[in-house]
Amino acid sequence: MRSTKSCCLFRHSIFLLLIIFGFSPYSILAQSNLSPLEEVVVTAGFREQGLMTSPGSITVIDESLVKSRGAQHLESALNISPNVNYSGGASRSRFVQIRGVGDLEQFVDPKHFPSVGILIDDINFGGTANAGMLFDVEQVEISRGPQGTQFGTSALAGIVNIRSNRPTDRFEGYAEVGIGDYGSQSAGGVISGPISNGASGRLSVHKNKGDGYMKNAHLGRSNTNGYDETTIRATMEFQPTDSSSYEVTAFYFDSNNGYDAFTLDNSRTTLSDRPGQDNQDTLALALRGSWQLSEFATLEAVTTWLDSDLEYGFDEDWTYVGICDGTLCDPVLDYYSNTDNYLRDRSDISVDSRLLGNFSLGGLGDVQYVLGVYAQKRDEDLQRQSYGNFFSYYDTERSAIYGQLDSAITERLSITAGIRYERFKDSYKDSATLNSSSDDSLRTGDLTLTYLMGEDLLLYGSISSGAKAGGINTEASAKLASMQTVFQTFIRPRLVFGKETLVNREIGIKGSYLNDQLTLRAAAFHMSRDNAQLESWMYDSAGYLWIGFLDNVDGTNWGAETEVIYQLSDKVQLSGSLGLLETEIDEITTYDLDNYDFVVRKNIDQTKSPQWQYHFGANVSLTESIGFQVEIEGRDASHFGYYHEQKIKGYNLLNASLNYQIGRTELLFWGRNLTNKDYGIHGFYFGNDPRKGWKNETYYQYGEPRVIGFTAKYSF
Repeated sequence: MRSTKSCCLFRHSIFLLLIIFGFSPYSILAQSNLSPLEEVVVTAGFREQGLMTSPGSITVIDESLVKSRGAQHLESALNISPNVNYSGGASRSRFVQIRGVGDLEQFVDPKHFPSVGILIDDINFGGTANAGMLFDVEQVEISRGPQGTQFGTSALAGIVNIRSNRPTDRFEGYAEVGIGDYGSQSAGGVISGPISNGASGRLSVHKNKGDGYMKNAHLGRSNTNGYDETTIRATMEFQPTDSSSYEVTAFYFDSNNGYDAFTLDNSRTTLSDRPGQDNQDTLALALRGSWQLSEFATLEAVTTWLDSDLEYGFDEDWTYVGICDGTLCDPVLDYYSNTDNYLRDRSDISVDSRLLGNFSLGGLGDVQYVLGVYAQKRDEDLQRQSYGNFFSYYDTERSAIYGQLDSAITERLSITAGIRYERFKDSYKDSATLNSSSDDSLRTGDLTLTYLMGEDLLLYGSISSGAKAGGINTEASAKLASMQTVFQTFIRPRLVFGKETLVNREIGIKGSYLNDQLTLRAAAFHMSRDNAQLESWMYDSAGYLWIGFLDNVDGTNWGAETEVIYQLSDKVQLSGSLGLLETEIDEITTYDLDNYDFVVRKNIDQTKSPQWQYHFGANVSLTESIGFQVEIEGRDASHFGYYHEQKIKGYNLLNASLNYQIGRTELLFWGRNLTNKDYGIHGFYFGNDPRKGWKNETYYQYGEPRVIGFTAKYSF
């Protein structure tokens, strides 16, 4: 097994080297006089920086690409980024995986730290990424690898930063409406401009509705997996003096979504008598301030507040009483019918203050520095409704200090070093009389060397670390007394799981060629995961108990990412990306549902880690007012659990759009998954069909089928 993995790593390394040196300045001889590509700015760092001069593997998805896809939600745009995946299991894909690291779902156990942070205008939404709507969004920035210095335990695997459009200094706005198949409708409007001297604002309101892509044959409905989402953003910017500026952002999101996504025959026709729901009601605020203390120092502060009411539930049996009539089902089993519902009340407040400045260090020139402090408090109350009520109360506190230095060693070589020390405390109690608390210290950071080979070519090498605090498997602890002895023996040493640490080693290149008509970004990485917190399940048939838990194991992830944009002519732009990924778990012990016993699995893949992933697009301007875009994307198969060996199949998708500009009006015809491919975004493996004697089977949640729509936008 290891030899096979090493062979794959060798092939990936050779492939990356061919890319890097194949696009070296000496190998590109052709030149032309076309307009250069526009500069892209990354805002997720301590300081705004150009994408091509910012070390690290970063993808920026801009507003035009979001529009061309007709994308309403983050899940419809993430596939553009290499080595980025997402997990279903709800009405929206709220959990993201980067380079094979990320959470898959959430039930009883609290998850304070998602492995991938989701920021919306500086507000950390974590595992509530249902709110990742893309109306009036300037760009989506995806930073792969630990962001340990700036975000600490909020970004073990990386960060997704959604940045909305900013207020403008002149009055403008637009209105937009859209329709599509499966009952989809959307409408939104934006107003932006000056409010008074030194102040401007922007308000956006958006409504998105649809029936979803499932039909419930038992109830005779086509909207049990539908969505109804409202988003309101309001931003105001003030600059009362030349040395100070302030920004206030208010964000409101309300979704009343259905959740009826799984079927016994892996079709798009469900049989649920009590379909589930996936609702979210969130109000959030962000306050930002910047003060120029001197010519060499600036103080910045960001305070955020978030309050979310979440309701997530589903029909546990996916069927109705009476499904066994006329079959060989056990009559007793025919009357099994239950729903599982989770109501969470989550509140979060955080303060992040930092001093940014620079000083001269002799012949080395200016040294830039960052010194910061961070504090966060989050409370989460849960009520689970299933065979009675279960209550839990989870409180966490984080505090951190961090710093970073950027210094030029020579005219071409520079170094960046950052470190963060974080203190984590939590307390938990529930109606099963479980009480616990913990206090942990976490250290993260990064070290990066950057070398400028020429005006348009950057090389970098980095080592970065991330961490997640440990905790208690609360659901397993609550069910311990009800388990059979063999399950108690297995789970007792796993009731407490330790903190996870991840070390990422990375080399990369970023270059512009052909008078800036072609840009290339490539990176190779190797990550060591110590005490990785991996989700697993076991089933105690004597008590009909499903027990989910996090287990600590060691693992390794390595691979490469490449992104290319080529302005072929004034009318044609080509873009492409490729992600290559190998993952390995040293050893994990799980309960095998087919063998009814615990098994040890060695050197296996990590979940939601496809070995390859690609995207290719062509944007063509036929005339000054007419253009079209064609995209293909795909990925390899991947495992979705450790207690079985089943996989979600790989897929290839075709997307296209046609846009027409008439004065201030823009018309867009778009289509996604034009070949109508059924592809999985989540899966389960267990027995849920009484007509088959509860035989273990693989069940898939599908992504959207072929969807076609029309959007009209009027700007003023």
